[in-house]
Amino acid sequence: MSLLPSLTDLIARARTDLRVGLPVVVRDGDALALVFAAEGLSETRLSAARDLGAPELAITARRAETLRARAYDGDLARLKVAGDATARWIACVADPKDDLEMPMKGPFQEMREGAADIHRMGLKLMKSAWLLPAALIVPISGAPPEGLTQLDANLAGEALDAAVSHREVVSGRVPLAVSNAGRVHVFRPDAGGEEHVVCEIGQPARDEAVLVRLHSACFTGDVLGSLKCDCGPQLQGALEAMGAAKEGLLLYLNQEGRGIGLANKMRAYALQDQGFDTVEANHRLGFEDDERDFRTGADLLKRLGFSRVRLMTNNPAKVAMMEAQGIEVVERVPLAVGKNPLNEGYLGVKARKSGHIF
Repeated sequence: MSLLPSLTDLIARARTDLRVGLPVVVRDGDALALVFAAEGLSETRLSAARDLGAPELAITARRAETLRARAYDGDLARLKVAGDATARWIACVADPKDDLEMPMKGPFQEMREGAADIHRMGLKLMKSAWLLPAALIVPISGAPPEGLTQLDANLAGEALDAAVSHREVVSGRVPLAVSNAGRVHVFRPDAGGEEHVVCEIGQPARDEAVLVRLHSACFTGDVLGSLKCDCGPQLQGALEAMGAAKEGLLLYLNQEGRGIGLANKMRAYALQDQGFDTVEANHRLGFEDDERDFRTGADLLKRLGFSRVRLMTNNPAKVAMMEAQGIEVVERVPLAVGKNPLNEGYLGVKARKSGHIF
């Protein structure tokens, strides 16, 4: 077995590099570029990058729509970065928090010619690292600086799009308030990243339809008891239903903020305070309505030996996604709990724009 890092190892390393402000080298055929996270870019590193090439800024089509920039590549826009542009300007283009106070960030000079594969790869890396989806791309010629993580755009892009497999690290008995027969399974993704947890209550038969809740982590709702969402009551309601049934599976998936991470979720909350709804806030940040990968839940169920479920959800899309991954949903079990005067608007948006049933 080789001691050299695999492609999966390099992608995991790239995520960490980007989060601490280091660039990643991305190659697309003969083209070579440094990719920086727009979020947290320092003036010092921007100055050093300019010595190697002319910077370009990649933003998603969602963010481009807010900024009135043309996304000639369909899913993204490539913007030229002027010679006097600062790291603060780049951060302001990436982050919508001051859009209402400083709406004019252009005029932008959009790029139409040339390939966008490195830019697209950069945006995928940002989302994978739970950073704002905006990347500074610096095309370079010659050998890249030593010591930086290097990725092939096409191979790494395919790897990031592929379903992630998981392995069970450990399981242990955990008596719960709703059942003494609780067991927690911890799964670690082979591609690195956050661990996921399955709480098994009782001993559900593997050949029968088990009561299942796919619950995306919500620090604010699950831990702090936030009234902005219904996540905490849904978590407790699901556990109580499984305790009453004496069996069930709670999949606690580390996909905070519908897959955008806790920091970006709090950015979305700040935008909601400015008057935007939950979907609009995601779009202004540059994300889609929902960035979660429901293939994760299906993979965990299969690894535990389950293929038929009674799914506790108000989201019909979850049913379709599970069935698309080979999990038979024999029943959708409603979970109508947690509505309060402070989240009525939020739940209404989920019903109108995301198809949730309450």
